[in-house]
Amino acid sequence: MGFSLATTEIAETIQIGGLTVTTCSVPTDGPESDGTLTWNCTTIVLVEIEAGGQYGLGYTYASEATATYIVKELQKHVVGKNIFHIPAIIAGLKAGIRNQGMSGIAMMAISAIDIALWDLKAKIFGQPLFRLLGARSEGMPLYGSGGFTNYSTEQLQGQLASWEEKGMKAVKMKIGREPKKDPERVKVARTALCSKTDLYVDANGAYNVKEALSMAEKFAGQQVTWFEEPVSSDNLEGLRYLRDRAPASIQIAAGEYGYIPQYFQHMIFPRAIDVLQADATRCGGISGFLDIGTTCATLEIPFSSHCAPLAHLHAALALPEFYIAEYFHDHTRIEKIFFESAATIEKGYMFPDEQSPGLGIELKHKDIEKYKLR
Repeated sequence: MGFSLATTEIAETIQIGGLTVTTCSVPTDGPESDGTLTWNCTTIVLVEIEAGGQYGLGYTYASEATATYIVKELQKHVVGKNIFHIPAIIAGLKAGIRNQGMSGIAMMAISAIDIALWDLKAKIFGQPLFRLLGARSEGMPLYGSGGFTNYSTEQLQGQLASWEEKGMKAVKMKIGREPKKDPERVKVARTALCSKTDLYVDANGAYNVKEALSMAEKFAGQQVTWFEEPVSSDNLEGLRYLRDRAPASIQIAAGEYGYIPQYFQHMIFPRAIDVLQADATRCGGISGFLDIGTTCATLEIPFSSHCAPLAHLHAALALPEFYIAEYFHDHTRIEKIFFESAATIEKGYMFPDEQSPGLGIELKHKDIEKYKLR
């Protein structure tokens, strides 16, 4: 691989020529629920950006309104800009969403754009993104994630065991919809796993503080090592209370709903969590994810990615300290349908293809037609 032009010539001449957005809705492979929500489909917003004859691809799992916002409000801040000036482009986008607020649809839109910009920049150089960023590790550790609250015992055990068979050292299940049944569901899940496999649980904020502490004490006896969103992630005092009082063998995790650095700072100070999570499709794309991950490394706080594994792979490899990535059932299924990718999973790690430029993914345009909303 090599540059098609001299570096200085590229920087001076390659401007972004266009931006297109596609929204798709993908039915789940069965009804799904967690502690606080039920769903039967997932919406993905795809952004493609062109410059120099190359196309960058980014995406976010968000409402169709996100696509409308990109087209009507944000693309004007992107088209015509120098692809090498990603920080300046993102700064302009953030200035443009001031009146809408730095969260929700607006930040998910920026996140998808940022991911596409980094993919495009690396493709122009003909390099995989991890090499452009500078890799610190060769593979991204994974934990299998699903175990929905509506699953039968057979579904729950079978899904968790399938991830263990892929070499994953940890798996996660949903809890919180029927709290009285949770200890038994966790016990049943534990029996399907090797004693060396860590079991994680995710309540999606379904419990109150007292319920969560009681559950943590029960789960500790069932070798649960990760308790995600035991209470609402907005309840920082509650998270801190639980982190200080839950059994030492259980880590309190949260952060997936963060959009801006200040949100994560509030979780870190005064240390309301043991593990900080972030989602590049929400927190400002590759740029935001790297910023948050670097902060965690500086403070020696374990840092984990939320969902969308292919969007996180290259950035995770570039971080000085990356803990583990979520291999979420819905998103891995969608990413297999939507993207050509040579990334591989071996012994519980995801590895990028070293010959594929950018994120190493290409959109299967024909295969997604039947899912398109716009």
